[in-house]
Amino acid sequence: MTYFSDLGLAEPLVRALETKGYTDPTPIQLQAIPALLQGRDLLGIAQTGTGKTAAFALPSLHRLAADPKARMNASCRMLVMSPTRELAAQIAENMRGYAKYLNLSVQCVFGGLPVNKQARALVGGCDVLVATPGRLLDLIDQRALTLRNVEIFVLDEADQMMDLGFIVPLKRVANMLPKERQSLFFSATMPKAIADLGKQFISNPVRVEVTPQATTAERVEQYVCFVNQSEKQSLLSLSLKKGLESGEITSALVFTRTKHGADRVVRHLNAAGVQAAAIHGNKSQAQRTAALGAFRKGTMPVLIATDIAARGIDVTGVSHVFNYELPNVAEQYVHRIGRTARAGADGVALSFCAPDEKPYLRDIERLTDVKLATVPLPENFTQEAARLPAPARRTQAEMDQDARRDERDARGLGGGARGGQRSGGSGRGQRSNNNRANGGQGRDGQSRDQYIRNERIGDSRQASAPRGPMFNPLANEAGGAVERPVRDERPARSQPRGDVRRDRQPREGGDRAERPVNAHRDAVRPSGQKRPEGQRRNDGPSQGHGQGQPRRSDAPAQGQQRRKPDGKKPNGGGQRRWG
Repeated sequence: MTYFSDLGLAEPLVRALETKGYTDPTPIQLQAIPALLQGRDLLGIAQTGTGKTAAFALPSLHRLAADPKARMNASCRMLVMSPTRELAAQIAENMRGYAKYLNLSVQCVFGGLPVNKQARALVGGCDVLVATPGRLLDLIDQRALTLRNVEIFVLDEADQMMDLGFIVPLKRVANMLPKERQSLFFSATMPKAIADLGKQFISNPVRVEVTPQATTAERVEQYVCFVNQSEKQSLLSLSLKKGLESGEITSALVFTRTKHGADRVVRHLNAAGVQAAAIHGNKSQAQRTAALGAFRKGTMPVLIATDIAARGIDVTGVSHVFNYELPNVAEQYVHRIGRTARAGADGVALSFCAPDEKPYLRDIERLTDVKLATVPLPENFTQEAARLPAPARRTQAEMDQDARRDERDARGLGGGARGGQRSGGSGRGQRSNNNRANGGQGRDGQSRDQYIRNERIGDSRQASAPRGPMFNPLANEAGGAVERPVRDERPARSQPRGDVRRDRQPREGGDRAERPVNAHRDAVRPSGQKRPEGQRRNDGPSQGHGQGQPRRSDAPAQGQQRRKPDGKKPNGGGQRRWG
């Protein structure tokens, strides 16, 4: 029996682990921690729930604490990149717990929150930074962060990074990192595209593989129920209602394929008396955090989620996972059902399979090498389903809007050639053949371009670039931020119409008289006076013309230059406005 105290970790780390109740390391921790303490690069192949966070956090915190350094402004010593906001927040929370008795600071940045607040939190620098790719690049572009001082770099869930189209941001980050660093690369699967990406970050790594690829949790009982698409909602409502009332279900995760489908499921469950909330990309960060927090505490027994929550979300006590819609990518099934049967507990996974989803089921069974047990519909299902209350009647406009959203979601999920046509230099679409064949979806059914745009800017209604100080890492190292000059101190770019033109230099032979731009118009018709009936807009006296004569008739003939009243040619010889 090996304990954390036997791995050579610092005493404050062991004490923090004991506070959490952790004594025995997991297989990946046993293999990874000794190699990382030696400063080696690491290539880890492990599914979520195997203890990856502690595997890279504990030795990294040990190394940072053993070599204390003053924090540099707008920089970090350790960078952890995560594909989703929830996973980033969870990693940061765990690392703060491990560093409880160490003088190390941990910051977390991701989209959906005000970027200026996150930028100000990084002014004094930090020891550990956990970030999503989009927000990380936002802060770098705004000069609120520099990666020149990174000593340890961790890329978590690399295969999901590829699925979400982050290959270009990852390559850009790789070019900004120092050459001398320790790199850790984790992925649940290791296809050729992921292996090629890893070569850009790690060199001569130690390979750690603790779980065979595409295996499901051993303690999960897996079932499938064949049902028509129109009957899925009633089956789900009845199953959850009876299970919660009997105590068989303590908490359940329900996975849908689209965001708007998740919202519809919530409305029907709430109407049936089942408390449920949804978490997906259309929710604000505050809504996502509140729903996940209530689910963790047990006050919300049912959480409806898209595949955003399929990876890395460690929620203990999930007794059941329902696949309301089968994923069109077989690997996602493995990550979905991995949310139950954690920490040695048992779990149940029940999938609803409509006739058009049978090909997805065959792919799942082929990938996992598991034949799902078939369960029939409950007795008197038709009668009980007819007694279920319907949600509040919705307006025609709301239903039309949902129909349009569903159509967009369908295009994002099954775009065929459109979904995979950008798999060239951008790296999008470089997934398994099965994934590419199903249209190259992004997260929550949205296209990869749309997901990257949303993740980069966060929620544009909530997160905006700071308008105050402009952060400059070089200036910060010298002591403080460089303040942007106030508007009155900036050079004027233009003058408003009607103002005196003072920006022109006097010509040789004397200064030009300054006059308002609209002087002739003001002389023709005072403000508030109507134009005489029948008079054209450009009819009226102008300098050098008689009363009532159109200016157009006095224009010079083609090839003839217009002359100013004093007989001089305008500068350059061309036709231009006087003054």
